[in-house]
Amino acid sequence: MIAAISWVPKGVAKSVPAEADPPSKEEIEQILKSGLLDKREDSDDEEAEEDMNVDESKENEDDEVAIALAAADALGKVTQVSSAGTDGIIDGLKELDMDNYDEEEEGIELFGSGLKDLYYASNDMDPYLKDKDNDSEEDDDMIIRSDDSVIVCASNEDDVSHLEANGETNMYVHHALIIPAFPLCTAWLDCPIKGGERGNFIAVGSMEPAIEIWDIDIIDEVQPSVILGGIADIKRKGKKKSIKYKKDSHKDAVLGLSWNKEYRNILASASADHSVKVWDVTTEACNLTMNDHTDKVQAVAWNPFAPQILLSGSFDHTVCLKDGRKPSHSGFKFSVGADVESLAWDPHSEHSFVVSARFMFVTNSIYVKALFALVSLENGTVTSFDIRAASSASTSETKPSFTIHAHDKAASSLCFNPLVPNLLATGSTDKMVKLWDLTNNQPSCIASRNPKAGAVFTVSFSDDCPFFLAIGGSKGKLQLWDISSEDAVLKKYGKYVAQKKPSPKS
Repeated sequence: MIAAISWVPKGVAKSVPAEADPPSKEEIEQILKSGLLDKREDSDDEEAEEDMNVDESKENEDDEVAIALAAADALGKVTQVSSAGTDGIIDGLKELDMDNYDEEEEGIELFGSGLKDLYYASNDMDPYLKDKDNDSEEDDDMIIRSDDSVIVCASNEDDVSHLEANGETNMYVHHALIIPAFPLCTAWLDCPIKGGERGNFIAVGSMEPAIEIWDIDIIDEVQPSVILGGIADIKRKGKKKSIKYKKDSHKDAVLGLSWNKEYRNILASASADHSVKVWDVTTEACNLTMNDHTDKVQAVAWNPFAPQILLSGSFDHTVCLKDGRKPSHSGFKFSVGADVESLAWDPHSEHSFVVSARFMFVTNSIYVKALFALVSLENGTVTSFDIRAASSASTSETKPSFTIHAHDKAASSLCFNPLVPNLLATGSTDKMVKLWDLTNNQPSCIASRNPKAGAVFTVSFSDDCPFFLAIGGSKGKLQLWDISSEDAVLKKYGKYVAQKKPSPKS
C-alpha cells in the first residue's frame, strides 16, 4: 500500500544522487541502541516454531540426500550387475572420470592463443553484444533533470517499508530507501541540514515514536540524516521491559507532519500520544509541546499566510487553532463531532481550511473566529462552514454553507489545487477520486475517476504542475491523473494551464 505522497519541486533534486557511505561504527552502535532489533524479538520467537518445522523438513531432505549418495556409492562399486540400465550408468561415470576432473591435459590452450581473443577494442566490434546501449540507457535513467518532478511515496510491501523516488513522466522508480518502520505520513522539506542553501529531505512519521528525516539525494542510505525523538534504551527483566525515551520525544506513533515553509527549520508533528510538538530540525530539539487534545492527534497544518498559526485535528472530535508565539493560550477550538483524519489550508484564502473526518455526522457548532471549513465524513459527506460571522459564545451555532454526498464510503484524503481557486480533489476508500468546483459555495462534481489504485488513501496536487494529481492506495501502485485531459476541467480552468502557481502573500 501507499500511505503518503510528497512532491519534490523541480530543480531541487541532484541530477545524479550520491552513493551512500557504509555505516560507521558509531552508526551501527546507534542502530543497536535504538531498540529496533529488540522489538523484533517477539516476532522472531513466533517464527521460531516455523523455523523448527523447516529445519525438520531440511533434516528429512538431508536424510534423503544421504541415502541417495549411499546408493550412488554402492552403485559405483557394483561389478557383477548385468542389467543394461545399470551398466549404462557405470559406463557414463567412468567416461566422466570425476577422480581426475581437475587434471589438465597437455596441449590444450584454455585461454586461446593470446589477449586478442579475450576482448574487442570496442563494444561495437563484439558480435556477442546485442544490447550495446544498455549501459548508456541505465546511466541516463539515473539522471534527474532540472525540469523533472519527483514524487516520493511512502509504501509498504511484503512487510518491507520503502521511500520510493518516482519520475513524474514515466513513473519510473528512480531509487528507493528501505525504512525500518511502517510509514504513516511524510513531509518534504528543503532546510539545509547538511549545509548549503537548501536540501532535499523527507520527514517520515511511522508506528514508532521517532521522526526520521531522510536525504533523497543519497542512494542506498541505511541511516536517516536526522532522528527527532525516539527510544533511547530498552531494558528487559524477565518478560517485562522498560522503555526509556529520548528527551521530549513522542511516546507513540507519529500520525501527522507539517513543514513550515517560512521558517524552514521548523517541523510540526502529531502523535497518538495526544500531543503536538514543534521541532527545530537543525538542532534536533523539541521547541514546544502542546497538549490540547484528549485523544490521538491525527493531523497538523501550518497556515501558509500566517506561518505562526498551527492547526491540529484529533480523534477527540475537535480541531484546535493555536499561535505558536503564545503557547500558554488555550487557542480556539471547534467541534466536528468525528475523528479528524486530515487537514488542509486553502492556499487561496487565509481564512479557509478543510477537514476530513471519519464518523457519521458533524455538529454545526464551530467556534473559531474567521474560518471557513470543509468537513469530510466517513459516510462520504463533505460539509462546508463559513464561520467568519460566528460568535465565540459556546451556545452559538453556525449553519453549513453547503453539504454534498461526495463518496459512497469515507473520504480519506482532501487536497486543494495550488493554482486554481475553489478546485478540490477528494479521494475515498470507495476507490474513487473526484474533482469539485466550490465556486460561490455551490459545489459541483466536474470529474471523477477510478484510478485502479484500490482504496484511495492519499491524493496530492503538484505545485510545479498543478494539473497533475498523484494518487496512492491499497494496491501500492502510484497513479498520476492529468486532470487537464478532462474536457470539463479544460473548459472551465483552461486559462490556468499555462500559468504558474502564485506564491502566498505574507
